[in-house]
Parts: sequence; C-alpha cells; structure tokens
Amino acid sequence: MRVLTAFLTAFLPVSLSALLTTSALTVPATAAEAATKPPPSPVDVVYQRAHFGPGVREGVKAGNTLSFAAPVGTISYTDALGTKTWEYARWTGREQQVGFAATELVASWNADVPAGSWLQVEMRGRHAAGQTKWYVLGRWAYGDEDIRRTSLSGQRDADGTVSVDTFVAAAGKAITAYQLRVTLYRAPGSAVQPVVRTLGAMASAVPDRATVPVSPGGVAWGVELPVPRRSQNVHEGHYPEWDGGGEAWCSPTSTTMVLGYWGKWPSKQDTSWVDPSDPDPEVDYAARYTYDYAYEGAGNWPFNAAYAGRYGLEGFVTRLRSLTEMERLIRAGIPVVTSQSFKAEELPGAGYSTNGHLMVIVGFTANGDVIANDPASPDDDAVRHVYPRANFENVWLRSTGSGGIVYVIHPKNHPLPPTTPGLPANW
Repeated sequence: MRVLTAFLTAFLPVSLSALLTTSALTVPATAAEAATKPPPSPVDVVYQRAHFGPGVREGVKAGNTLSFAAPVGTISYTDALGTKTWEYARWTGREQQVGFAATELVASWNADVPAGSWLQVEMRGRHAAGQTKWYVLGRWAYGDEDIRRTSLSGQRDADGTVSVDTFVAAAGKAITAYQLRVTLYRAPGSAVQPVVRTLGAMASAVPDRATVPVSPGGVAWGVELPVPRRSQNVHEGHYPEWDGGGEAWCSPTSTTMVLGYWGKWPSKQDTSWVDPSDPDPEVDYAARYTYDYAYEGAGNWPFNAAYAGRYGLEGFVTRLRSLTEMERLIRAGIPVVTSQSFKAEELPGAGYSTNGHLMVIVGFTANGDVIANDPASPDDDAVRHVYPRANFENVWLRSTGSGGIVYVIHPKNHPLPPTTPGLPANW
C-alpha cells in the first residue's frame, strides 16, 4: 500500500505476439483513429531522460551510461548498519527546462550496484525567485548489507518538501527547470564499479479536480496481455521486518507480476531464504529488495522501478494523462502498474477502500473497460478484475488520488510506442 499525500490532504514473446495480432484485428478503425488525437489534457507532465555526456563529471566516466572511474573524495556514513567510510564519484547534469510551472518532480533510475557500492540521487529546481537547494530523492542499493536503502525524511524549507520519493514545490514556488545529481559510492580502494544505466525525471502539475471525464479509446480494446497473477493477501503476516505482507505489499506484488511477464523473476537460489511453504516467494523477495527503511514500506515508487533494473529491465515512474495513453502502451505489449485511491463504492467490483493502492493494467475488454491484475485479492486465481472504464479513470487521475502515477517497465529491446502527438512526451 502507498498512502497518497494528496488523498490524505483532501480527506512470453511468441504467444504474446500471436495474442496481440489476433486482438488487434478486432479494433474498429474509426475508434483507433479517434484515439490517436485525444482532447488536450489539463494535466501538465513531461518525462525527460538524462544524457550523461553533458554535465559536470567528478571521477565518473560518462557516455551511454555513467560509471565510477576514480574517487574524488571520501565520506563517513552512518545508518542502522553502523558507521562506514566510502569513496565517491559524482555527476551533475545540466539544467533541464520543464516547459511549464511544475509542482512535483519524481526521479527514477536503473543501475548496476554490486555489493560494496550504492548511489544517491538528488535534484534542485529553479523558480521565479531563484534556485532551490539540493534535495535527496533516494539512497539506493540492490542489497541490504552495505547500507539501508532509504528515502530521506525531514527535507522541508521555503522552496518545497520531499514526500518520500516526490519533490513537492511550496505554494508560489513551482519550478520551471531542474538539475539531477548522482553520487556513486564504493568501499575505499576496491575495484567495484557501480554503473547507472538510465536516469530520468517526471515533472508535473496536476490540476485540482475531484472528477475526471472518461477518455476516448479503441486502439487496445480487446487486447489482454498474459501477465501472471499474484495476490498480496496470501502473504499476510510474512516478514514483518519488511512490513508484513498483505495490503502493505501491493507495490512489490504488482512489480513482480510485470517482471514475470517479461520472464525476469528471481531464481530459486535467490529466494532460498524464503519459507518453503510460501506460495509465491518471488513476491517476498521483491518486498525485501524494494523496502525503504525510512518510509518503512515497500511502496517507494522509484525503488520499485530501480528493482526492475536488477534484471536488466528499464523501469521509470511517470504520469499518464488518460486511459487513451494507457491503451498505447497496452497495444505495444507493455503492461502498466498504476496507483490510485478510492472508496469501495467508487470502483465497482473492487470490494474494498484504500488510501493508496497499486495494481497492474493488463488490457481492455471489447467495450473498453479496464482489465486489471489487482493484487488485493484472496488468492492468485482471483487476481483478474474488470473495472468500469469511467470509474477507474476517475479514481486514478483525479487530484485526490495519484493524478495518474504509473510504473512503466520493459526490456530495452522492446521499444515504447510513440507518445501522444502535440503534447510533451511523458515516456
């Protein structure tokens, strides 16, 4: 479960190819044409990937990736594992123009971080009155033996605050540009080489709206992707040191389903520490390795995207403006993890209420309703749900929910579809 700040304030390749080809034949041409150019969205959002060539390099080698080349200094870092000394190298990106006044920013990354290394991602923004300080958006490691993977609470000043993984601009301080900075750490004198493969940021401004109109569609009606089903509820009470399963594990369960779709689950050797009676040990594994020790949960959005990078996949966090955009991704064979909040009566067929919940959108019915692998189900067989299009779109996109937050996870050799014509690219 991921509690949404705004809500609280307000109150396999061959078979897949065959499936997509067969489903695509059922799409009416007129509906497909209508879905290519949806009405302009009131949501301002842009996702920008970092280019490592430009920027300030301190002990890093930059090209298509960013890697540790030589240390430029050392630090002493203390957490629950004790005090350790680390040498570091750093890259500071050039300032990126947003194109509008953004009230929020979420950075996400994929990196190879071997044992004995970790990384930190920061951002600073620019608004009409000047430049903000640097804010830490995450300290990340694959494992949990070098540092405790963590967000950083308590970062609040006149320019803004960091809510777990999201920079939120203060009133009147919306940002029009930002910079990203990555610091790579490793054990002093070691030959360990952490590498950042992708880095990006989603900047956005979601209007204050309690309801959202249903969007046109058609390009993915009748398409359902064969995403494996996993229930979070069968893990109730598991591993309280990583938040105990059940509703707390909707995010790693959803991420696990998408990884399974791409054939990238952890091996039996990887999960050998999980209780043998566990029905789906890959979910416990994901919860452990996405767990944010400050937030005390496995729902940190960028941490889930970064976890996907453990398997060579590319994952990032962004916002979608509509189910019309969602259909572009589904038609391209890419399932999408969504975040939403709702009362039981607001989403027919759910049967529960939530302040923040993740599920996987796997397709659309022939009538355009949403097919979701919803982990808030009693068992794996019960995970598939169909939710009415208008209801789902409303609880997902409104400002008292997540405002359209998604994780997009895909192999590098499986390209993303074109973004919506005429609007800033949000993937």
